[in-house]
Amino acid sequence: MSLKQIENILTEKLNDLKAKGTLKGEEKVITGIKEAKNGFGPRYLLVGQGQKEFLKMNSNSYLGISLNKDVIQAEEDAVRKFGTGPGAVRFISGTYKSHVELEERLSHFHNRESAMLFSSAYSTVMGILPPLITENSLVLSDELNHNCIINAIRLARPVKKAVYRHLDMTELEKILKENSGKAKRVILVTDGIFSMRGDYAPLDRIAEICKRHEAGYEEGVITIVDDSHGVGAFGKTGRGTEEYTGANADILVATLGKAFGVNGGYAVSGRTVINYLRETAPFYIYSNPITPSEAAAALKSLEILDSSEGIKLLERLRKLTERLRDGLKKLGYETIAGEHPIVPLMIRDTRKTSEMVRHLFDNGILVTGLNFPIVPKGDEEIRFQVSAAHTEKDIDCLLDVLKKFRA
Repeated sequence: MSLKQIENILTEKLNDLKAKGTLKGEEKVITGIKEAKNGFGPRYLLVGQGQKEFLKMNSNSYLGISLNKDVIQAEEDAVRKFGTGPGAVRFISGTYKSHVELEERLSHFHNRESAMLFSSAYSTVMGILPPLITENSLVLSDELNHNCIINAIRLARPVKKAVYRHLDMTELEKILKENSGKAKRVILVTDGIFSMRGDYAPLDRIAEICKRHEAGYEEGVITIVDDSHGVGAFGKTGRGTEEYTGANADILVATLGKAFGVNGGYAVSGRTVINYLRETAPFYIYSNPITPSEAAAALKSLEILDSSEGIKLLERLRKLTERLRDGLKKLGYETIAGEHPIVPLMIRDTRKTSEMVRHLFDNGILVTGLNFPIVPKGDEEIRFQVSAAHTEKDIDCLLDVLKKFRA
């Protein structure tokens, strides 16, 4: 047996990805974290960069809670009590007290009857969509939905799928009207916060449209929202896009790996729906859950978010986000209006985006550049992500580096 033949083919594929500009390439490896000091937030050390310190502006840890001492202590206490891993899937003695407590707290936090944990939000979406999408289902999806939604729909094979233009409610309503009576069930799935741009789905308008047309579908119109970037970072109390728009989805998916600073994903809904998914979602049934200690840490993070301390963190996050957006505008840069801590800097040119990413790295700032074909040509951008662990000095440092690029 030999890998020579396939290695040649795979090398060609990698070269093709490089030519297209989609090759991720060598990963930057973090070797240490230096604590916040002198009015600046934490700094990161990387392999090959010696003691050079980096400001991380591309982290999903919106509340900066992964470094919270109480969260760390909660995980440490649980790992000493329960060990480092669950040792089994949920239905084969892999369910621990902290899993159940976290699910109960999440369902209460989102005002739902029940919740279930997965190993990640990606596996949550991949796990729940196929069991809910039948051969008589019509699936509707926003064109900028996350990769996990796209792949879950492919796995499900509905009778028909329709992708509507980003946030185009007129097109969404047209599709529902035209397909009335042609499918038994509609599954409408959308991101809450769209990860590339930081804009949000108008769940209130979506709910109104679905209600107007649900009579045309025997089994109704079911809305599923993946609000992984929203929960813990958006809305007055951090309950995400639902709170911001004043409308709830039938099924909400979110992550523990972003604002909560830990690991894992989850879904909340009615008790019957969650009971059904526990019996039918393969990514839940056949995969180990997050560790008991991760569940304990996430429970502590949720406790912090759902408190006066959490409100203060969210207020701080909003102020820092506003400071960055205002600063970009004053420098003459283009961004997208909004309140979410994803702040896109629209460059609209592949070469210039790459140059700016390099300039920022050389000046000790880690960012993510998004070039064609990852984004449409003309939409090239740098995605900044603000965290409550950042400081005003951090934001001003970033703006100063950007100002030098334009000089």
